[in-house]
Amino acid sequence: MSMMDKLKNMLKGHEDQAGKGVDKAGDMVDEKTQGKYSSQVDSAQDRMKQQFGEGEQGKPPAQ
Repeated sequence: MSMMDKLKNMLKGHEDQAGKGVDKAGDMVDEKTQGKYSSQVDSAQDRMKQQFGEGEQGKPPAQ
């Protein structure tokens, strides 16, 4: 079992909290880099939210 699978299992039912954590971490990176990598951080945040089961606008992705 990969590390990502373990994380997904741990976060089941808590996708909204995981999304908030991803947003907070991304905001911290943006602050530390003075927004220099803002677009890359945003795309990484989106990919992480999709991996953890949270789609666009905080809703689970359609299956």
